[in-house]
Amino acid sequence: MQTNQLSPLKIFSWLAMAIGCCLLIWWLRAVLMPFILAAAIAYLLLPAVLYLSGAKAFPNGWVIRLPRALAALLMEVFFFVVISLLVLLISPVITNEWPHLRAKLPSLMQQMAQLLTPYLQGLGLPAQIDRDSIESFLKQYFDVLSQADLLSLLSSVKIGGSIALTVIGDAVLVPVVLFYLLLEGEVFYHHCIAWVPLPLKDSLESFLHECDLMLDQYLRGQVSVMLILAVYYTSALSLFGCELAFPIGVFTGLVIFVPYLGFGMGLSMALLSCILQFGLLQALFTVGVVYGVGQLIEGFILTPMLVGKRIGLHPLGLIFALLAFGQTLGFVGVLIALPISSICLVALRRIKASYFSSDVYTG
Repeated sequence: MQTNQLSPLKIFSWLAMAIGCCLLIWWLRAVLMPFILAAAIAYLLLPAVLYLSGAKAFPNGWVIRLPRALAALLMEVFFFVVISLLVLLISPVITNEWPHLRAKLPSLMQQMAQLLTPYLQGLGLPAQIDRDSIESFLKQYFDVLSQADLLSLLSSVKIGGSIALTVIGDAVLVPVVLFYLLLEGEVFYHHCIAWVPLPLKDSLESFLHECDLMLDQYLRGQVSVMLILAVYYTSALSLFGCELAFPIGVFTGLVIFVPYLGFGMGLSMALLSCILQFGLLQALFTVGVVYGVGQLIEGFILTPMLVGKRIGLHPLGLIFALLAFGQTLGFVGVLIALPISSICLVALRRIKASYFSSDVYTG
């Protein structure tokens, strides 16, 4: 009589193979980067492709039957158009504010020095600021940056040619991989599942289904939070008279999906713009109020109501995941840290439940 239970030797063998696969992925992380990025984007876009191609019906019962290739192409174009618009939103902040920053930064540094000097002197620290030295250094620094013409750009590309080729290659490869994943994502999934041993297949499919439900609920809530915050930051900065309220507000709201990093980027852009427009003190007050209230709204109202504890990852665990994945995979690692962490959390919950119900724990 055959049993479906795996022997310890088989379990050890599969664990060794899994560890070997993880090490191989880490070793090939640079090559796999565009595939990982394309897979993450495909996961976000695949539900829409299924609706457009008729594989799923809309909640109201409507069914759209576009060819699968056309549906995949439309969603891919839509995604890259949205990314392009997001880049265009922040370009005015950089192109318009850079000359102003170059002109005003010496005086801003002097204002900051005047504000800090009394406090530093009260602590017994030397606080003599040489304004001429500051202006000379900043002028030299900005002159060097402003002389970055086409020749210096070509020179830097020549020095870091492999990096430039990698970036260009990824930019070409990601859309191609993404299209095929959207076109035949389920086929790739079933091919991978077919290699799983039969005794483990049901458990693995149940595990992946649980992860998919968690991520789906999280993404739905997070998109709502992003849109509401984009409206809030745009409106709040407009009320304070910020000239670049729309691009900065929309950018801040949409990059909130990258925990901590997105908020920090939006706050830095808003602070720079407001300092150049209003001055140091008013900028600190404006940004402090707008972004402080925004954090309160996000942390105590929007996230608990719309996202809740769907992932349940502790903030310290989230920070560790961001640092770990960022160190391993760079910026792409930061983007996928949260979904990968949620998958690991589901796995740990199952391991914990299995351990507490096993003879090893109960004796």
